[in-house]
Amino acid sequence: MVYTPSASVDYTGEVRELTPSELDTHAGRVAADGYTIIEGAFDPAFADEVQADLERLEADLGIVPAGNPFEGAKTVRIYNLLAHGTAYQQIAASPSVLPVVERVLDPGCLVSSLSSIAICPDETAQPIHADDQLIPIPKPHPPTVCNTMWAITDFTEANGATRLIPGSHLRDTNPSFTETYETIGAVMSKGDVLVWHGSLWHGGGANATGERRYGIAMNYCAGYIRQQENQQLGLSPDLVRTFEPRLQELIGYGIYSGLIGHIDKQNPASLLGRTPAGGMIWDAGRRG
Repeated sequence: MVYTPSASVDYTGEVRELTPSELDTHAGRVAADGYTIIEGAFDPAFADEVQADLERLEADLGIVPAGNPFEGAKTVRIYNLLAHGTAYQQIAASPSVLPVVERVLDPGCLVSSLSSIAICPDETAQPIHADDQLIPIPKPHPPTVCNTMWAITDFTEANGATRLIPGSHLRDTNPSFTETYETIGAVMSKGDVLVWHGSLWHGGGANATGERRYGIAMNYCAGYIRQQENQQLGLSPDLVRTFEPRLQELIGYGIYSGLIGHIDKQNPASLLGRTPAGGMIWDAGRRG
């Protein structure tokens, strides 16, 4: 089902662009450790607005926990968030986070999925997993997935901070859902963003507090990898026409390396009324 936003809210809040030195540092940490945390990536006031909107969506859409061991018995997840408001558009193309993702993957990366994860009181820990383990290529391999977690509330050891196994993205195997592993918690303040290599072993933590832990899972994949959520069918073209051009490209209205994703040798952006720069790879060497 394709949804249109059910509320018109002007979201505010400052974001900061990373300096070249910061970008180098964060990309280097992802390469070495499998993850990094961008502190103060967005305004905590923006987080409060997003949390309020997620609570509205949960009530309006009748969202309940999925009840399976992976998604959680007491975890509320709302998918396809780009269909639900301008705040989520800002998250997908954030200048404080996207440049790190582009460094890990490349500028041709795509939005793979955008969802919220509210870990409720008494939830148990999620099985440790790697986000790319269903992609059938040998490990270790260059990153095909780069995912991010936006701390909408503080992430603590007690309330379900994401569990990580540093360096595990370099292993040649995938974790087993039935095994227990030694992990560390990605403790963050509201406004921080965790970025990780898709091969990193990780999982949501247990919530032993009386309050929900809210996060936004803003996930990306390489331009040659199929997206987890089908963005082109999940978002109406009329809605996508209101997106900024960069976000249109991020959800798939573009071509990768002058070839992948074309429609009859045309850039899909033409379906939105745009005339994008650049052509097909076949035309690059055309003689006059």
